[in-house]
Formats: sequence, structure tokens, C-alpha cells
Amino acid sequence: IHPAWYLNLTANPQVMVKCKGAPTRPYTARTATADERAALWGAITARYKNYADYQAKTEREIPLVLLTPDV
Repeated sequence: IHPAWYLNLTANPQVMVKCKGAPTRPYTARTATADERAALWGAITARYKNYADYQAKTEREIPLVLLTPDV
């Protein structure tokens, strides 16, 4: 079972994101497709080692959430 924050995000994909020094901007969140996840997972786990460890400890697939800026 996915955590509540992910279920909320899939139900309400319109989000506001604030990055350092930049204004808050609207984005639309979506779960990466299987092909997108396969292409990105290696780079993510290389940079954030704990993701691979966490994936190894759970039976569910850890989803990747992609953000697209709203125009």
C-alpha cells in the first residue's frame, strides 16, 4: 500500500512548489510510466543511495513522481 501523501497526490495532482530563492510555482504531478521509471531509477539511486535500500525492503514498487510546470 502506498503512503497517504502519494494517494493524495494522485487524487489531487495540482501542486505548488517552492525552490530555494525562486517564487512558488504551480505544477502538475504524475506518476512516471514504467519506461520512464526504468530510465530514471538508476540515476536516482546513484544519487540517493537510500532509495535503493528502501526499495529492497518493500514488496511494492516505489513510484517516481514527475512534475510538469503549469503554464
